[in-house]
Amino acid sequence: QVQLVESGGGLVQAGGSLILSCAASGRTFSSYIMGWFRQAPGKQREFVGAIRWSGGSTYYADSVKARFTISRDNAKNTVYLQMNNLKPEDTAVYYCAADRYSGTVYSQPSRYAYWGQGTQVTVSS
Repeated sequence: QVQLVESGGGLVQAGGSLILSCAASGRTFSSYIMGWFRQAPGKQREFVGAIRWSGGSTYYADSVKARFTISRDNAKNTVYLQMNNLKPEDTAVYYCAADRYSGTVYSQPSRYAYWGQGTQVTVSS
């Protein structure tokens, strides 16, 4: 079965950086797309970005473009979310998600079958 385990969250000051990791296991992910989402208190879960495991193409929400970078390490079966110039509004629980890539990059959480447990990111002003 697919398992996704996030790590790397924490407390950081505005303007700082964090890198989150998502370790994936349970199957071969070459045909999968890995997404990052976040959910702030009282808000809906929102798409942050995604990466195709095969080829490494990346996609980002406008709110994080140019500040966040998604990458993957095939040997470690791990996806990363590098977050720079963090803002208080980036405070949320961050989740990684996975699903088979079907030709479309979806931003809706319902399109992803597998989820990690989430990791808290708090940005202080």
